[in-house]
Amino acid sequence: MGLKKGIVIKSTGSRYRVLDEEGNTHECVLKGRFRVSGVRTTNPVAVGDHVTFDPGEGLIVALSPRRNYIIRKASNLSRESQIIAANIDQAFLIITVKMPATPIEFVDRFLATAEAYRIPTVLVINKTDLCGNEEMSQALRIKSVYQKIGYPVLLISVTEDEDLGVLEDALANKKTLVSGNSGVGKSTLLNRLNPSLSLKTGTISDYHEQGRHITTFPEMHPLPGGGYVIDTPGIRGFGVIDFDRREIYHFFPEIFRISDKCRFHNCLHMDEPGCAVRDAVARNEIEPWRYKSYISILLEDNEKYR
Repeated sequence: MGLKKGIVIKSTGSRYRVLDEEGNTHECVLKGRFRVSGVRTTNPVAVGDHVTFDPGEGLIVALSPRRNYIIRKASNLSRESQIIAANIDQAFLIITVKMPATPIEFVDRFLATAEAYRIPTVLVINKTDLCGNEEMSQALRIKSVYQKIGYPVLLISVTEDEDLGVLEDALANKKTLVSGNSGVGKSTLLNRLNPSLSLKTGTISDYHEQGRHITTFPEMHPLPGGGYVIDTPGIRGFGVIDFDRREIYHFFPEIFRISDKCRFHNCLHMDEPGCAVRDAVARNEIEPWRYKSYISILLEDNEKYR
């Protein structure tokens, strides 16, 4: 049996499930040289990667060049990184304002990383059924801010909404990464979109208002209407990695758009004179929380985001 081409649809750290071009799945491991190649990531092969493999030996022997990927700082060692998924058309970031409340800085760090790797992102605010007047006002405020920047934003209740047609249309025939904190409803959403998946779902702690990790490993699932979704374990923090601090503002579109009006072309928008960005923040033309998120990445605290 000769070598075959395929796509990685599940990664468990040391073992990989590969879908070949005929629609068959194969359990594989990496050929030894992958492990000593000096790659700084904790996972040299990720879900969504196109690979060459030996089905007889169950060995992945080569990795095709990636079109893109999304990466975060590994949770165990701050100097290493973890590729969440590769070769994706778009990302859906699921967030909630209650049970649990998604930290807004987490949202901005995810979006900045997606911008850096040119991955279009849709914000999906879930659990609107749990929102009182105050929470709904907050959700609408978040929607207004990010739509103004240029991000599509959807408000949904996966458990209550009878029709998820808008979501289904946005996902059709695309390879979509679905990410977010634990407990925001990713697995519940995927079960609604494809009931045959029967993914495990969890409950939220009333005391801590935090979800527990239900999805253990990244996995790609087909959608009935065409396309794939990549389900990922819930992540509590999103440490950015490998950003050139002089380019971080490029990944905040509203800051980048106004930055050419700064007095100095190499302005970092911190305390330089004649900074158009800080002036825009003072006038609320740039949302102050977005500027705060930008500064936090610029001054990255390794311990805080491990």
